[in-house]
Amino acid sequence: MAYEIGHSCVIRPIFGEIGYNIGFNLGVYPRGKPLLFQRQHTTFLMESDLNQTRDLIAEKSSFVQNLKNEVFKVIVGQENMIDRILIALLTGGHILIEGVPGLAKTSAIKAVSDTLQADFKRIQFTPDLLPADLIGTLIYNPKDGDFTIRKGPVFANIILADEINRAPAKVQSALLEAMQEKQVTIGEETFKLDEPFLVMATQNPVEQEGTYPLPEAQIDRFMLKVKITYPTKDEEKKIMQRFAASRSQDPSPVISLKEILDLRDLLERVYIDEKVLDYIVDLVYATRDPQGYNLTDLVPLIEYGASPRASIFLNVASRAHALLNGRAFVTPQDVKSVGLDILRHRVIVSYEAEAEELDSEAIIGKIFDEVPVP
Repeated sequence: MAYEIGHSCVIRPIFGEIGYNIGFNLGVYPRGKPLLFQRQHTTFLMESDLNQTRDLIAEKSSFVQNLKNEVFKVIVGQENMIDRILIALLTGGHILIEGVPGLAKTSAIKAVSDTLQADFKRIQFTPDLLPADLIGTLIYNPKDGDFTIRKGPVFANIILADEINRAPAKVQSALLEAMQEKQVTIGEETFKLDEPFLVMATQNPVEQEGTYPLPEAQIDRFMLKVKITYPTKDEEKKIMQRFAASRSQDPSPVISLKEILDLRDLLERVYIDEKVLDYIVDLVYATRDPQGYNLTDLVPLIEYGASPRASIFLNVASRAHALLNGRAFVTPQDVKSVGLDILRHRVIVSYEAEAEELDSEAIIGKIFDEVPVP
């Protein structure tokens, strides 16, 4: 005997701030056989799955505060920069940090790496640096008459590329393959880099003499470009007091490589609604076609809009931001929180904008103000 169910059923469980619509077509099932469900939507999230993901996130993301506590043993303030480094770590993206000298850019990256049980290498970029100094080279052994491969410092989990804009173009190009392809070619052999692999680069915007500005193609490969500013009065007072102390505390490791990779797998389970995805696409398209979003005044100010990498990175970075805040779903506020750091180096302003002393940040701010939020 069979039971026919000819209608459609829609289940709408609501969890906290966000609701999920899940649709099914219920077909025919014989007695003793399971009922078959056919999904109508690409997004399928049952209540048990969401609860399980939420519990896993609560368990796995507990390291965040422990990591920050360790970092703040040597760093005062700059919490936004620490958060962005964690987002890059969780998503596998690369991060470029820009700020004037003395703002603890290098110290913050070194402190975060000390909290990870990972291989860390620092490379001080200089004008006389060669690609072989970065990726390695072939060494001739006269005794055997053979060449042996000596790997460079790029073979590590976390690379600190200090003052990256001081290196010539050929060195920057050597780093490009490692950043994009996660592999390095020495001679005729290609080596895969270990996961996780993360490049954290710093650059100084003040000095221009003896520097080589990064080409747009390479800047676009950085997921995030973070600009840091001076500390507040209270923070600077704490800095003075801390450096006057005779004892300094070093951060302790709080998370392993396996736990980082597990968090990356968990990141895929963070739910993002179709409306939020559409919002991301609208933001990126507004940088390319401002007139289509009633932003006619921005048309002469934008030379080039954001690339498709912007959409990809907004998606994954929003998920990471939600995860770091202990949520199993993404909200538009997550997109706004990471949006400026992802878009500021991808929107190229025109000469007219420069004449009006408008930078990409001002233009992106107008886009966020005008594009409707779901």
